[in-house]
Amino acid sequence: MDSLPEPEWPVVALAAISLFDAIICLGPVPFVRNCLEAVHFPRRYWGLLTPIKVAAAAGLVLGVWVPYLAFVTCVALVAYFVIAISMHVRARDFTSRLFVNATGMLVLSLAVGYVCL
Repeated sequence: MDSLPEPEWPVVALAAISLFDAIICLGPVPFVRNCLEAVHFPRRYWGLLTPIKVAAAAGLVLGVWVPYLAFVTCVALVAYFVIAISMHVRARDFTSRLFVNATGMLVLSLAVGYVCL
């Protein structure tokens, strides 16, 4: 494993996606609100999602220059989406929110980690 990502562009793309995800969690937009309600995620923690996702985006971007930071951030994203998937399964939410969104982001995070790091 190299200490810096190669190629860099997938890491930066994942950072952009994470930043967009953080922005839509601000309100949250109706789609995100419906998802959080479907998995019974407590409202008092909704405000934590944006800073977590901004931190992930920052960790990925800074990881282009800081050894191993992109790798650690990718591992954290994988853990985050494994937890999200488990929440969907526990809530029996077998909709596109699980299969397209949470699983899609898990696969994307794993792919970036595997290919670039």
